Amino acid sequence: MTNWLDPEKIPTRLLLLVLMLAGLVMSASIPQAFEERAVSFACAYVFMQVGRTVYFLWAAAGQANLVANFRRILVWLLLSAAFWLAGAGLEAWRLPLWLAAIAIEFVSPSLGFYVPGLGRSRTSDWNVEGGHLSERCGLFVIIALGESLLMTGATAQKLPVSAGTVTAFVSAFLSTVSMWWLYFAIGAERATHHIAHSADPGRLARAGYTYWHIVIVAGIIVAAVADELVLAHPAGHVATSYLLAIVGAPALFLLGNGAFKWLSAPNFPLSHLVGLALLAAIAAAEFLMHLFSPLGLSIATTGVLIIAAMWEWRSLGGGAAMPAASH
Repeated sequence: MTNWLDPEKIPTRLLLLVLMLAGLVMSASIPQAFEERAVSFACAYVFMQVGRTVYFLWAAAGQANLVANFRRILVWLLLSAAFWLAGAGLEAWRLPLWLAAIAIEFVSPSLGFYVPGLGRSRTSDWNVEGGHLSERCGLFVIIALGESLLMTGATAQKLPVSAGTVTAFVSAFLSTVSMWWLYFAIGAERATHHIAHSADPGRLARAGYTYWHIVIVAGIIVAAVADELVLAHPAGHVATSYLLAIVGAPALFLLGNGAFKWLSAPNFPLSHLVGLALLAAIAAAEFLMHLFSPLGLSIATTGVLIIAAMWEWRSLGGGAAMPAASH
């Protein structure tokens, strides 16, 4: 929203503070969102989405394209709001109703927020500022990586010190560092430049930051879950859920990060393709021959992320592609 509205103006600043308060209510409700905090979670989220959009329609009056776009967005958000609020009130139907709400919000940008009688938004109408958007999403990735490390540290603190625990902790740390390197060394800065000089920045923003960043952050979150599982049970048989988490996390991250980089490059990064192929081979070997313990599988997948990061770094000029210190 602050791509188009000046946050130095008092009404917009007050709105951001109100949204911050609603965000605190929502985040405090998340741990019990499927239980006793469902109403507070859903109401806070709906208030943020709908309230922000209504405010924008008032604040951007006179900017015809933006107002038309946000009218369409408001219709879609009101539709999803009905599902969020219905899910909060109907515990037995909560999961399917909330999945429907997420699907509505996920699909609507790809449809141009089409509304009968109001038409469809064009990506060329979304004159987003590339540097601002890239910085916001980069900070979100940093938060996700930091939270995963905090979860790993909190889990390790509760466990007795052993060779398996220490090795799992180091593997988790190196995995997080590799994901940070893969995201910031090349893709983030290049995408900023590319979107800033694009004739249609809205199209790139929709693909790269609305969609592919969901996959990137999902990979980081699943990696945190996998690290916690491995720390708690480093030895023994690899259950199917462990296999999906430990191999799926880096696969999601490499897929999302590679597709994001592809938006500003002629090809999907070869380093990421090789990484995905190695992960598929590791998963097949474990599924067919049961070669790994959870810790061994974690070490193998962390090795794949390190290989992908080093491959890309060397192929694109080594030290010239160091991550920016500001990140």
